[in-house]
Amino acid sequence: MPLDVRTPPVAVDLVIELIDRPEPSLVLVARRFPPLGWALPGGFVEMGETLTAAACREAREETGLDVSLVALLGCYSDPARDPRGQTVSVVYVAHATGRPQGGDDAREAAAFTRASLPELAFDHARILSDYFEFYRLGRPVPLR
Repeated sequence: MPLDVRTPPVAVDLVIELIDRPEPSLVLVARRFPPLGWALPGGFVEMGETLTAAACREAREETGLDVSLVALLGCYSDPARDPRGQTVSVVYVAHATGRPQGGDDAREAAAFTRASLPELAFDHARILSDYFEFYRLGRPVPLR
């Protein structure tokens, strides 16, 4: 059966934990293109690329950080999650060290504590809510 070309694009997003900070910090990016605002680093999977390779590439391009993927947080597919059109996103939790720097589609990258999180674009507030609940319950899903 041929593939349906109307299938939504697949994206990856990352909850990047900076593990070299005295206080737990997460990396967010200020988007360079509409919709503007702060968001989780991420982007679309390219043809011939695995999800994990796309996640590592997007992290490097948008934050300048090399990440270690530590868990799969979940898949997000609400048709209204992206105002540009329907997308499906696979969200990873990753560890990194260093100072994030915006690049590619990110005008800026910065570290935030839970108490200092800004308003977020897309459905990223929901994703972070799931992330905080995920870790509160202590149910990480290890990557295989």
